[in-house]
Amino acid sequence: METRWILSIIQDEFGSGRINLDRTAKLLLKLCIPFDVAHVEYVFKKTAREGKRGTISVEEFRTIYRTVAHRTDVHEIFCCYSPNRKILEAANLIEFLRKEQCEMDADETRASQLIAKYEPIEEAKNKNEMSFEGFLRYMNSYECELYRKEHRRIYQNMNYPLRDYFISSSHNTYLISDQLLGPSNLWGYSSALMKGCRCLEIDCWDGGNNEPIVYHGHTLTSKILFKTVIDVIEKYAFVASDYPVVLSLENHCSPKQQEKMADYLETILGEKLLTTIVGDMFPTDLPSPELLKFKVLVKNKKAGTLERTVQRRGLDSHGAIEELEEEVGQSEDDDGEEIRPEPPKSPLLKRKNAIKRSPPPNRKKLKIKKVKLAMELSELVIFTKAVKFKNFEQSREKQKFYEMNSIGEVKARKLAKQSGNEFVRHTARFITRIYPKGTRATSSNYNPQEFWNVGCQMVALNFQTPGLQMELHAGRFLDNGGCGYILKPEFLRDPNTTFNPNNVTDCPPLTLSIRIICGYQLPPSQHSKGNKADPLVQIELFGVPEDQIKQQTCVIKRNAMCPRWNETFTFTVHVPEVALIRFTLKDQVMLAANDFLGQYTLPLMCMNKGYRHIPLYSRESERLDPATLFMYIWYYK
Repeated sequence: METRWILSIIQDEFGSGRINLDRTAKLLLKLCIPFDVAHVEYVFKKTAREGKRGTISVEEFRTIYRTVAHRTDVHEIFCCYSPNRKILEAANLIEFLRKEQCEMDADETRASQLIAKYEPIEEAKNKNEMSFEGFLRYMNSYECELYRKEHRRIYQNMNYPLRDYFISSSHNTYLISDQLLGPSNLWGYSSALMKGCRCLEIDCWDGGNNEPIVYHGHTLTSKILFKTVIDVIEKYAFVASDYPVVLSLENHCSPKQQEKMADYLETILGEKLLTTIVGDMFPTDLPSPELLKFKVLVKNKKAGTLERTVQRRGLDSHGAIEELEEEVGQSEDDDGEEIRPEPPKSPLLKRKNAIKRSPPPNRKKLKIKKVKLAMELSELVIFTKAVKFKNFEQSREKQKFYEMNSIGEVKARKLAKQSGNEFVRHTARFITRIYPKGTRATSSNYNPQEFWNVGCQMVALNFQTPGLQMELHAGRFLDNGGCGYILKPEFLRDPNTTFNPNNVTDCPPLTLSIRIICGYQLPPSQHSKGNKADPLVQIELFGVPEDQIKQQTCVIKRNAMCPRWNETFTFTVHVPEVALIRFTLKDQVMLAANDFLGQYTLPLMCMNKGYRHIPLYSRESERLDPATLFMYIWYYK
């Protein structure tokens, strides 16, 4: 039956008896077989007989087709449920779905739907049966991917207060390179928004002709107009997600140019800009993402209270200025305006300064700074008023529900390690934003997981810098339809929680078993002239400190086409609700060195059970189709 089917599709192409590589590739596309050109070219050259000038016969094409498409790992599974090793009847398919894929409600209707969708042979489809060709296409489909299909849409309750969500957040969004000399570019904003980012940073400074500018102040980064930044945000804010966007303003402008900023925000964003409370009654809590759909919020310093802003609604604030007093730490990496890296200095000047400089007698000495705020801008701050974080006790006693903190990574890391439970209770009450330390001149990133562990909502990263940290971020916000808002676990939302990420012995653990079966059409090594690699797979868990673990397979030599490992790994996960799992494919180039080939990261609780494929992504977040890893997943509590 399968022979008749494939010959009916391909035989017309062999009118002249033989076909070349280009026509071979087109035939594979016609048969709906995904392929990597490097692998097909290698198999073609290996199959084509010498002296035929790079052409193949019908039988040689069928050999290539079987090599590329007919995977032995999938065929073995098929034969386990096919009594005659040729056909799966509906009952056989239902048994497979229930036993292996954990679809306990699978019935004849479900089996018939899959046969109708994936079976290419009409003869089998008419009998409501599935051939190996159909089973292969089903196993290669999105329905058998590791990531749960129901998590591809917004499925979480979006009616909790804003503070109850992890929010995709960007740091220095305008930069597309380093923090000292790199260009500022509008692409930074459009790109972040298209990735689902919901909190953007804008560093605002006085520019010429009363036009506020955006750049990394006191550095040699280039400058862009504040107006054009808001134009881009207005255009892209709600393309990837309907949920609210927060503009985190680092405001260094004079009152006159602050008024210009307020004017641009109001005129360009129009109805999208949140300018007052939601509803007629004064709120006692933050509104939900659902209530704030298609709204842009301004995060900035604010003069006075939200109550005062509501009372002044409708009054003209033009020209009104208020002065705030702030305590500023002299040398601590804490919240407020971030410490900026200085442009490089000459070695001689560095040595001279080092001789003059003496250790300060008190690193925590404070000074008072006066800040002038234009009321027109201040009154656009509604539910995201920026206030300085001093300590948990003061926040608990004095901080308002609409006030939020920004804390530098160094201070935040110290708090998370020393006062884990207090930090969790703080973030259960107030939105907290974490940002990279100022000495990250190359726009490097910190590990965001340690701050998600304590419930920090806005863990801001440099989106322009690819690597592990941004891969963890992408994995976290893959969930809930990629909308940029992830509902935190209940124990991170309870203000009276006893949860401490540094001590989780009371949590009932989850046991996770992963069998890495094989790879399929993997990216060749950059050191190979053909389609070869020496691949290995690393599995790494990111979560609370006790759950951090890495394991890896053995190396399969010179095989990127279909390396087979069949290795099983078991993990004990104490807090699976916050855990991420990362699969990394590497090419062993030396015993102590491996090259990155691809990776896939997702929340542990978004994984399907059973036989699953995972796609692979490059460092630049490009999907490396058709490369996949095939595995069997099982977990239980």
